[in-house]
Amino acid sequence: MKTDSTQHNFGKLRSVALTILVNVCRFLLGATFVFSGFVKAVDPIGTQYKIQDYLGAISLEGVFPDWVTLTTSVLLSALEFSLGVFILLAMRRRLVSKIIVVFMAVMTLITLWLALFNPVKDCGCFGDAIHLTNFQTLMKNIVLLAASLVVAWQPLRMIRFLSRSTQWIAANYTILFVLLLSAHCLYHLPLLDFRPYHIGMNIKKGMEIPKGAPQPQFETTFILQKNGVKKEFTLDNYPDSSWQFVDSKTVQTKEGYVPPIHDFSIQKPDGDDITDSVLSARGYVFLLISPHLEQADDSNFGDIDQLYEYCQEQKIPFYCLTASGEKDIKHWEDITGAEYPFCFTDETTLKTIIRSNPGLLLLKNGTIIRKWSHNDLPTSTKLNAPLSKLDIGAPPKKGIGTVLLQVVLWFFIPLFLLVFADRTWAWTKRIKELRVRR
Repeated sequence: MKTDSTQHNFGKLRSVALTILVNVCRFLLGATFVFSGFVKAVDPIGTQYKIQDYLGAISLEGVFPDWVTLTTSVLLSALEFSLGVFILLAMRRRLVSKIIVVFMAVMTLITLWLALFNPVKDCGCFGDAIHLTNFQTLMKNIVLLAASLVVAWQPLRMIRFLSRSTQWIAANYTILFVLLLSAHCLYHLPLLDFRPYHIGMNIKKGMEIPKGAPQPQFETTFILQKNGVKKEFTLDNYPDSSWQFVDSKTVQTKEGYVPPIHDFSIQKPDGDDITDSVLSARGYVFLLISPHLEQADDSNFGDIDQLYEYCQEQKIPFYCLTASGEKDIKHWEDITGAEYPFCFTDETTLKTIIRSNPGLLLLKNGTIIRKWSHNDLPTSTKLNAPLSKLDIGAPPKKGIGTVLLQVVLWFFIPLFLLVFADRTWAWTKRIKELRVRR
């Protein structure tokens, strides 16, 4: 009898331990997928750029049109976010757990390739919110793959929060929410800006290197030849003058401090660098950003021209920063009637500054205080006073914390109410069944 009782207790403990393990793995996967999908969904263009980086690494750059890579970006973020919510709520447990295993297996293989060959420096799995090395990403994916295998092994041990009959409501709501979130951020700008050029950043200070910061270290190898034999030497064992110099190569052996902003510059067409004068200017400066004018949306060029006229009246500097050539600049001037000055800035920098083509930046004393998509440009009706007296002349009142809280509440409050109503109904039904049995 004691043996039977002991085995029974051991079986119960094992069952409880398995249930705890499965649910810990389930919440780890759910939280990671929700966060990863969310930060991609609020910046779909940034995810599109990362997809294009991957395509470039396998020599497929330019093969797929932009609409394909952008659609892939939106669908990828929606898939990750939805799978995260589904597993958190234990919806369609068998099916979802299997899909996550397949997803993690594919991602782990990709990150193994990244760790071995380093074709792309940052995997982009958490957008611009968190940057991991390729090795760190591989370790993270191995842990998540193991967790997904545990969940797929015992999917029915996941505790459900929704009845099967109401899961379709949560599923449709989740998918609709994440797709609308991406659409909103595409039409306007990302609700959350994790890049160095966010509102409140002083560009000049972001380029500074603190005193005592670690410096990069390099090692130079010299290839020398003597009597037809080539050998490599360093400064430590450099030979005598009987050896003839052939070539040299320098590699970085240790990374130093890299400031948040390290690649920002503004050059006029005549080659004059005006970066310091723009960033050191007291007062306001408008910067119209367009990485490629030939791809820019010209539907709101009238608002841009009126803004430039306002800047001339108020004596506010206005520049258009682009990576396009003179031919594309001339074409833009012909179709829009643009009279504002054009300057040149690195393409990647411009794409990082703002996720809109064109987009508008407002600096005050070198600090970014406003950013606009081309769909939200300030119109002439709002530019009816000196900039210092207008709302747009000051930073937005809503901070990143307020915006994040609003987005989270918009999603989780309806979902929480659905779960609460579903559990209340289930418990009520259960109580009625117990009373009937008595």
